[in-house]
Amino acid sequence: MIAESRIRNQHNRICLLMLYAAGVDPMNTTTTWTSRDIPGQSGRIAIVTGASTGIGRIAARELAGKGALVVLAVRDTGKGSRAADSIRESYPDALLDVIKLDLADLCSIRGFVGEYRRRHYRLDLLINNAGVMIPPYTQTADGFELQFGVNHFGHFALTGMLLDMLLDTAASRVVLVSSSAHKIGRIDFDDIHWRRRRYRKWQAYADSKIANLYFTFALQRRFSELNTSAIALAAHPGVAITELQRHSHIIKHSSRLVSHDVEAAALPILRAATDPGVSGGDYFGPDGFLELRGHPKRVHPIQRARDEHAAERLWIISANETGVRFDVS
Repeated sequence: MIAESRIRNQHNRICLLMLYAAGVDPMNTTTTWTSRDIPGQSGRIAIVTGASTGIGRIAARELAGKGALVVLAVRDTGKGSRAADSIRESYPDALLDVIKLDLADLCSIRGFVGEYRRRHYRLDLLINNAGVMIPPYTQTADGFELQFGVNHFGHFALTGMLLDMLLDTAASRVVLVSSSAHKIGRIDFDDIHWRRRRYRKWQAYADSKIANLYFTFALQRRFSELNTSAIALAAHPGVAITELQRHSHIIKHSSRLVSHDVEAAALPILRAATDPGVSGGDYFGPDGFLELRGHPKRVHPIQRARDEHAAERLWIISANETGVRFDVS
């Protein structure tokens, strides 16, 4: 009897490990959410940054498939046009627009915003998805460290320049795409651009990802103070092999053991963007073991990511660095 009990317990442990490895958390009792749960988006206009490849392209496709007019905000408009053609293969009637946007250049961001305003009259959804991950040390056109410059400053500036349109559109949403790497983010506010320290690309990436969460929660506080229907949310995709990992051969090979495909990785972002049951400040990620993969659910960032003092300090620095003040007067 004791031997049978041990065998049964061992079998149960093996089953649990197999479930976790498959991205299924047996302790999670939330309802599984898939792209089928995206409500109709007809009449809505969405911007998806970094929409030419990977998670951004999938998010754009699913929103267009539900009837939204989706603006593919991309650095390479040739790739953006090819992405649009690919989306139309799935949804021939998809409403798509491709506009050039280089988040590493404030001048390009201003150009994008000007062009968007000429073409469109409202903004229901801004998905700040584009990003760079662990490149060699590089500076943006404005002298920012590349990862912080694109992943945070670029999206901060873009959101601020479009703020009036977001506030003028009922129930608009801003979604920031963060990462589990935010858990090791510790921003050096005196040397954000790594001009005095020895550059550590992983730390720089993590810093940019906790910055995404500081920005999300600070923006939501401002929306709440304005008593507007606009909300800010964040999401992270778990682990997926995309063009984002092109600078890391280790990730490309080892992540295959724990990652999910790009279709699944886009779901937390899509849930944050479309689920009618969300609240401002919600954060979504996969429901599997260590949030590596699985179905999207509300998750919790590290407590440090909710530090209001740090978030406000970053906001002031971001406004000074970019010249974007979020003036809602």
